[in-house]
Amino acid sequence: MFSFRALMLVCACFVTLNARAADPTVIARGEYLARAGDCIACHTVPAGKLFGGGRAMETPFGTLYTPNISSDKETGIGKWTSAEFYTMMHTGKARDGQLLYPAMPFASYTKVTRDDSDAIYAYLLSTPPIHQPNRAHELRFPFNQRSLLYGWRMLYMRPGEYQPDTTQSVEWNRGAYLVEGLGHCTMCHTAINALGGNSPSKRFEGGLIPVQNWYAPSLTSNKEAGLGDWSIEDISDLLQSGVSNRGAVYGPMAEVVYDSFQYLTDQDIRAVAVYLKTLPARAGEKPAPATAAVAEQQTSLSPLGKKIYDAQCALCHASQGQGKLPHFPPLANNQSIQMTSSVNPIRMVLNGGYAPGTKKNPMPYGMPPFAQSLSDVEVAAVVTYIRTAWGNHGTPVSVKEVNTLRSAPLY
Repeated sequence: MFSFRALMLVCACFVTLNARAADPTVIARGEYLARAGDCIACHTVPAGKLFGGGRAMETPFGTLYTPNISSDKETGIGKWTSAEFYTMMHTGKARDGQLLYPAMPFASYTKVTRDDSDAIYAYLLSTPPIHQPNRAHELRFPFNQRSLLYGWRMLYMRPGEYQPDTTQSVEWNRGAYLVEGLGHCTMCHTAINALGGNSPSKRFEGGLIPVQNWYAPSLTSNKEAGLGDWSIEDISDLLQSGVSNRGAVYGPMAEVVYDSFQYLTDQDIRAVAVYLKTLPARAGEKPAPATAAVAEQQTSLSPLGKKIYDAQCALCHASQGQGKLPHFPPLANNQSIQMTSSVNPIRMVLNGGYAPGTKKNPMPYGMPPFAQSLSDVEVAAVVTYIRTAWGNHGTPVSVKEVNTLRSAPLY
C-alpha cells in the first residue's frame, strides 16, 4: 500500500518543484539563458508572436518549420514536464520520442546543464500561450524519412553535459560553456558537409552558410576573423554592440547580436572572448601564391575599382581605407575583407546593410546598396580593389561571382 505519509511527501516535492519553476528569479535566469541560446531567432517569425514557431528554415534538403514553444497546452509545450524538456535538449528527441532534425542545435544544447534547462523551461512556461498549430516540414525524399537521422546522430551527436576543464580558469570554462553549448557557434562557424553535419576536425574553421549565401569566418585563423591579434575588448565590443575598432557585423551575425549577445552581461561576453582567443590556429593558412591569371584579373579590374572607390566609398571609409571610427570600419588590414571567400564583401556592396541597433550602439550607421547603380563589372572591380589595395592580401573577384550573388535571397 502507498502510505498517506509517502503521498504527502510526493505532493510536497511536486509543490516544491512547481514553486521553484514559478520563482521569478528562476524565470528571469531562464529568460537570460534563452537569450544566450538565441531561441527567439528560430521560434519567432519576424514581427510575429513570441515563441509561436512557424518560421521557415530553408535548407539544402527542403524547408523546415520551427515548432511552437510557447506555453500553449495544445500547440506549444504547456503540457510538457521539465524532465521532458531536458530530454529534448539533451538527446534531440521530442516528447513523443520522435527524432528532431538537426536544424535544432541539440548537438550543442546537449551540453546545457539540467539546472539551466529547467530555468529555460520555467521561462517558456511563463510566456503567453500562442495557439498556433505546428506546420509540417516540406523535405524532399529521402530526407523526409526520419529513420535516416539515426545515421546522422551516430556521426555527429555526442550527448553529454559540458564538463569543465580543470586546467583552465572559471572564466574560460564559462566562455566555453556558452560558445559550445547555448551559443551553438559551431552551427555556422564550422563548414556544413553534404550530410548536413559539422566535421569535428574542422571546428570553427569557417564556412559558407547554405542557402543564406553568407560566409561565417574562421575563428581559428588570423587570415579569417583574425582573433589571434584582436584584443579581448575588441572581440567583446563586436559581440555585444555589433561594432568595434576592427569592424562591424552584418548579415546573420547581426541578427545574433541583436537577438542574443547584446543582452548578455559584460562578464559573460568577456568570458566568450577569452575562450575564443584560445582557439588554436590551424596549419596551412598562408594564401596560395597568385597565378598569372589572377594577377592579370587584378591588374585589369583595380584601376576601375579605385575610380569607383574614390567616388563612392572614400567619403566614409577614407582615401586609404583607414575608416572613420567608430561608425565606419576600416577596410585596410581588415581580415573580413581578405577572407578566402569573397561572398560577404560582394553582398555588402550589392545589398548594403546596417550593423544591429543595440543598447551600446542604438543608432548604427549603415551602408547603402549599390546593386541598382553599379554593374556586375563595376562591383567586381571595386571589391577586387578593396581586397588588394593598401597591403590587403585578398584575391580578385570575378564578374560571375557578382552575378550569382546579385539574385541571392536577402537574409
